[in-house]
Amino acid sequence: MVWKKGRGKLGAFAPLFGTWSAEAESPQGKVNCQRTFSKVLNDSHIHLRAVWHIGALTYEEVAFFGVDREGTTRFWSFTSDGKQSQGQIADVSELHPEALGFEAQMPAGLARQAYWPDDQDGFYWVVESRTRKGWNRFTEHRYHRVS
Repeated sequence: MVWKKGRGKLGAFAPLFGTWSAEAESPQGKVNCQRTFSKVLNDSHIHLRAVWHIGALTYEEVAFFGVDREGTTRFWSFTSDGKQSQGQIADVSELHPEALGFEAQMPAGLARQAYWPDDQDGFYWVVESRTRKGWNRFTEHRYHRVS
């Protein structure tokens, strides 16, 4: 995959634009997730719509990525179960030199998500929680482009 970033603070999202799909196993059963990234609001923000199918359950997330008044790249996330989170860009280069990551303070502690290219025209997405021993990965998906 050509993981070519665009210009500006949101340019790191350029490789993610479009619709992507992943299948994974989870404790609740097989998961299918589709993520769509697009520019919105006169290209000032990135919109993410994620739809998860876990058995008969459908779970949705809408998130926005943008730059706040202080110049920090942030995200704001809203989910179909009524939860909300927000966080800011974080250095996750230990995962991959080109990884794009964000951290958020959650009720259970610090969490992060990250995206980075795979070697087959797709990308990885992970969610991890901070522990005393380091980062604990509890979700990992490998996405491929939906044609």
